[in-house]
Amino acid sequence: MSSANAVKARDNSKVLDLVYIAIGAALIAICSWISIPTAVPFTLQTFAVFFVLLALGGERGTLATLVYVLLGAVGVPVFAGFSGGIGVLLGNTGGYIIGFLFTGLIYILFTKFFKKNIVMKVVALVIGLAVCYAFGTAWFMHVYMKSSGEVGLLTVLGWCVFPFIIPDLLKLALAVVISKRIEPVIK
Repeated sequence: MSSANAVKARDNSKVLDLVYIAIGAALIAICSWISIPTAVPFTLQTFAVFFVLLALGGERGTLATLVYVLLGAVGVPVFAGFSGGIGVLLGNTGGYIIGFLFTGLIYILFTKFFKKNIVMKVVALVIGLAVCYAFGTAWFMHVYMKSSGEVGLLTVLGWCVFPFIIPDLLKLALAVVISKRIEPVIK
């Protein structure tokens, strides 16, 4: 391969990476708008984060998540309920959105240092979700207590974590199944 062809192939690869990252960020935004009405309503945002990481890989998936967070931070209505702005990130649930970045970073670390089999990927995502829950819960408690007064950890976990554990694990399973199906077409 000539050096001109090598440069062209590298440039095409970078363009493809940018396209995948943009599609991943758009998918997370679209899924954040889809709300499943249950006793405690939830969105498909977590599914999209899992899917993007599994389908695009750690680096591209985490960059897609970062793009999503930054779009929301500047006011593009990409968050749940068609909301956006730095106020959402600084609000009660903003820590969970920022926590998605930790999920991506943990996924990168796991896939870099351990075998890239599906079991290790799922373990990385479960640990990443736990870190997301922990960061989001700490954030929620801090913001909530500043505006509304004292609240206990178990109370906040009852509001923000316990109702979402089973749905989030189901979303993870769905993300695994779908990502495995499209794996042959993602470069």
